[in-house]
Amino acid sequence: MSIVTLRGLKKSFGTHEVLKGIDLDVEPGDLVCFIGRSGCGKSTLLRTLNGLEVLDEGTIDIAGHSLSRGSKSEPLDERFHRKAQDLRQHCGMVFQDFRLFPHMNLLENVVLAQTVGRKIPRDEAVAIAESLLGKVGLLAHKDKMPAQLSGGQSQRGAIARALALSPAVMLYDEPTSALDPELVDEVLAVMKALDQEGMTQLVVTHEMRFARDASDFVVYMEEGAIVEIAPPDVLFSSPKDDRTRQFLRKFL
Repeated sequence: MSIVTLRGLKKSFGTHEVLKGIDLDVEPGDLVCFIGRSGCGKSTLLRTLNGLEVLDEGTIDIAGHSLSRGSKSEPLDERFHRKAQDLRQHCGMVFQDFRLFPHMNLLENVVLAQTVGRKIPRDEAVAIAESLLGKVGLLAHKDKMPAQLSGGQSQRGAIARALALSPAVMLYDEPTSALDPELVDEVLAVMKALDQEGMTQLVVTHEMRFARDASDFVVYMEEGAIVEIAPPDVLFSSPKDDRTRQFLRKFL
């Protein structure tokens, strides 16, 4: 049974249709990478799944929590916003710019996600935060402020903070694009470890090596639509669509 189901998902900004009826099923534990040219709708898709952008039309279902809209003209009432908030609580979101609170040390960043987002008592939240920081290799840095961390450490801290909400699905929007090349692998290693643990992960990325080596499936998007979905060994070696082949020639 799919943990993520999208049907007819559409999103426009003004007259520009960014998502043109996306249909997608993701199974529990899958790591799915979304690739494509800048502006093809990858990041908007993730932001719509997390409720950061309001879908115009279609259905989103994540771990049995659904949000739907018949058309862009359908009013956004209190019930819709409650369901959007419920959906958001089952997604962990990691952005390219880390977004750690600069006035809090690393431990407090992860604790806050729980005490505010999940209403967990502080003592329990501290124990969970320390466990998660250990998971991403940052327990020794728990007292450091974000300004004292490298980019790779900050991004791993952001992953720990997202995991603290016990999400059903982790969403990553270009998680390594702001990092120096030598720091990319330490973040990707954490994501691979989470995949081994069975975490469902949806990743927008330009890291073709990671998409090829770590994905269960790769989704190629162009102009707001899914062009091709395939396991990485198939998509990277023998893509079926000429648009996919033209895109991959620039990277491989």
